[in-house]
Amino acid sequence: MSVGELDDRSRQVLQAVLFEYTVTAQPVGSRQVAKKYALGLSPATIRNAMADLEEMGYLTHPHTSAGRVPTDKAYRFYVDSLG
Repeated sequence: MSVGELDDRSRQVLQAVLFEYTVTAQPVGSRQVAKKYALGLSPATIRNAMADLEEMGYLTHPHTSAGRVPTDKAYRFYVDSLG
């Protein structure tokens, strides 16, 4: 899969989740992303983007009430986007 398969919003949300999960090693929630990162998106919009990213295989949802966790595909996206 190419880096170009994601729209700008999905790419921004995925990058925020990747960064936050790398720092905290905890599932990342939409409210957490909305508060900490200046994406200009509401928690509901971020939640919808996260659901789309989960469908595409970039994020996983360990528990119903937990946030999302990046998958190997998400880390591959990050590495590919570096160069």
